[in-house]
Amino acid sequence: MSTVDPITLEIVSNALASTADVMAIGLYRTAYSTIVRDALDFSTSLCNAEGEQIAQSTTIPFHMGSVPDAIQSMFRKYGDAIEPGDVFILNDPFDGGMHIPDIFIIKPVFVGDRRVAFAVATAHHLDLGGRVPGSSACDNRDIFQDGFRIPMLKLYHRGEPDEALFALLRANIRVPVMTFGDLRSQLSACHVGEHAVLELIERHGIETFESCAREVLDYSERLVRREIASWPDGSSTFVDYIDSDGCGGPRTKIQCTMTVAGDTLTADLTGSADQVPGAINATRSFTVATIGFAMRSAMSQVLPNTEGMFRPLEVIAPEGSIFNVRMPGASSMRGVVGFRLADVALGALAGIVPDRIPAACEGGNSLVIFGGQRLESQDAYVYYELLCGTWGARPDRDGNDGLCSPANVAANIPIEEAECNYPIRIERYGLVNDSGGAGRFRGGMAVEREWTLLEGEAQLTIRSDRRDHPPYGLQGGQPGRGSTNVLRHAADKEVLMTMVSTGIKEGETIYHRQPGGGGFGDPLERDPKAVARDVRNDRVSREAAVESYGVMLKDGSFEVDDETTARLRAERSHG
Repeated sequence: MSTVDPITLEIVSNALASTADVMAIGLYRTAYSTIVRDALDFSTSLCNAEGEQIAQSTTIPFHMGSVPDAIQSMFRKYGDAIEPGDVFILNDPFDGGMHIPDIFIIKPVFVGDRRVAFAVATAHHLDLGGRVPGSSACDNRDIFQDGFRIPMLKLYHRGEPDEALFALLRANIRVPVMTFGDLRSQLSACHVGEHAVLELIERHGIETFESCAREVLDYSERLVRREIASWPDGSSTFVDYIDSDGCGGPRTKIQCTMTVAGDTLTADLTGSADQVPGAINATRSFTVATIGFAMRSAMSQVLPNTEGMFRPLEVIAPEGSIFNVRMPGASSMRGVVGFRLADVALGALAGIVPDRIPAACEGGNSLVIFGGQRLESQDAYVYYELLCGTWGARPDRDGNDGLCSPANVAANIPIEEAECNYPIRIERYGLVNDSGGAGRFRGGMAVEREWTLLEGEAQLTIRSDRRDHPPYGLQGGQPGRGSTNVLRHAADKEVLMTMVSTGIKEGETIYHRQPGGGGFGDPLERDPKAVARDVRNDRVSREAAVESYGVMLKDGSFEVDDETTARLRAERSHG
């Protein structure tokens, strides 16, 4: 039973959510790197005094649920030695982190000597050392190749910076100006969060604040349990495959069994691949966050961004599997496993609540990283493109085009920004027709982008997927078109693997096409007028209108030839 009146609870809970968003805006506006400022790969959170997450900004769902693990690592190491003015730093995947590029900055909030909350900012950094620029490569074979590990440490102690730690970081980073600029942005976001929490406490009192912080967790739990209880009891299993193990090896199996029992949901990942040689392995905290996203996506109501939503969820991820990596497994490119697990978890939920689940999206953001030195200044640079793609079709509408996978909140770097700051030229950027899976509702169109290196040589790293296993359709919908990577040399071209680390020289061009989204429902049930509209807008070709949808357009116009279309569809429906 709540000890806080509902009006006060609503005011405080909304203030917490608003504070997390204000923290995010501050981080965004002061960040240095393109991956934080333009690609938006960051998040901000508030936790209560026990480290339970009571608010997260409207940023990356993959980060939801990972913050409490980081704070528990801090508790294990420092216990009662957490003092006013302290600031903690962490990126070690085996000490509460997610992967090397993601740094957590954690600032405890005190009223006098009483700890009341934590402000947290998480950001993906351009470089943290390691084997290749960008500290991410699918063919890294252990955590030491991934980059510089930071166990849970005090970056500031009682308000004073640890200069030795700052010096150690600076010595291991290729682009320290960018990295330290983003770290300061994270620190400023935590200061904003601290100030807002103290203002809330001044207005409502410590006891009311702490009661509201507990109640918002319980409220989230009640909403989730009520929703799950409305689903039919039972189990559903879905299987899919990643194209590679990250090192050019065989496909990697992902299996998820979802089981509803009363008001609880269990996701069992037993049967999935053991951890692989490459860097696509995931930590358990990241895996839990991904399953939480899939569960939440199937719900009919909006939930507060709190840890309470995970209480009715059990995740079984065997240690030593691709979803619970064991030391010293590499994990810098674990994002592809997260995106693909989200698709598989949703595929399993489609067997339980089929009217709420979309077809597969593009398989997640593609990473294209250029790392080299500028010829004139010899300064190192890291250009990090986190390319966003498209959605699968939904039970009641087409998939979105050119929009980040719903498992993430990110954006494509503007062409002007890329070309002004890095020695590259973007030759092509757009949507690809005939790439979305056919269906009663069409999958979203694939995104293509092409880059030319303008000077010197660079290390080129690509993380993509779904060339050999394209995005699935549902309820009779067709899969989307697969991805491709093509490196164009002076005299020839080379088709690359979906996950690759290689070199690129001045004047050479790398072309990447993401997959298209899967379709939903029988393509012959699509409204012929919608097909004609797609042809008119260059989303679907005239040939595909006939072959995929049985729709013939009149010569010289985008009007449907009703008689021929009826005949084509009748022929197909009869075999």
